[in-house]
Amino acid sequence: MSDSSYSGYSGYSGYSGYSVGQVAGFAGVTVRTLHHYDDIGLLVPSGRSHAGHRRYADADLDRLQQILFYRELGFPLEEVAALLDDPAADPRAHLRRQYELLTARIEKLRQMAAAVEHAMEARKMGINLTPEEKFEVFGDKDPEQYAEEAEQRWGGTEAYAESQRRVARYTKEDWKRVQAEVDAWGERYAGLVAAGEPPTGEAAMDMAEEHRRHIGRWYYDCPYEMHRSLGETYVSDERFKAFYDAMHPGLAEHLREAITANAARHTA
Repeated sequence: MSDSSYSGYSGYSGYSGYSVGQVAGFAGVTVRTLHHYDDIGLLVPSGRSHAGHRRYADADLDRLQQILFYRELGFPLEEVAALLDDPAADPRAHLRRQYELLTARIEKLRQMAAAVEHAMEARKMGINLTPEEKFEVFGDKDPEQYAEEAEQRWGGTEAYAESQRRVARYTKEDWKRVQAEVDAWGERYAGLVAAGEPPTGEAAMDMAEEHRRHIGRWYYDCPYEMHRSLGETYVSDERFKAFYDAMHPGLAEHLREAITANAARHTA
């Protein structure tokens, strides 16, 4: 992104605005961060001083606020740029999306704060919490953490926003049902692998489809292309590979191939 493409003020030596140091102070970021944002075209200042120093307009500060919101929510810089530079995007849509994501995070932090308070009170009164009580705040959430992976790969999409809306409403009983489904599916898939069923066979593809529908039922709509991408992650990311291979050695790669085959048969 060039200076001229970002603002009509660019290159205007008489423009005052805010210095990079002032903006760094306003936003609580370093000057180096602002220089980096400029270098990659994420936040190009609207003007320059007579000496060629960066000068930021109020519109630049608005954009920086949006950048920092998305960064706080864990979005990679390239995704932030794509979101903010989408010509079809409504600025109000950015705020609505951020509000939903932040609200879900606030609720999770509120629950954790309540758990910490409970632990402090219990310790003060000499009460020993059970292991279940100590970790109750985390629920019996699926170790795959589908929603977390969706944030990393699909953050900012409607799929991710839908995931956050759903899980914010789930109770401990809901998480128990999720875990029960995962456990039952894992046992059946492990048996399938142990029996030597090929990943491109009907049985494996059917279970891959069941896996995809589980995500759609509990988290977010998972189109076949997204499911195929997740399948690759189950092999490339050691966290996920360990989770699936714990069900049966080699299950992660078997599942990846089954997901790919299942996607191909449904999208052919």
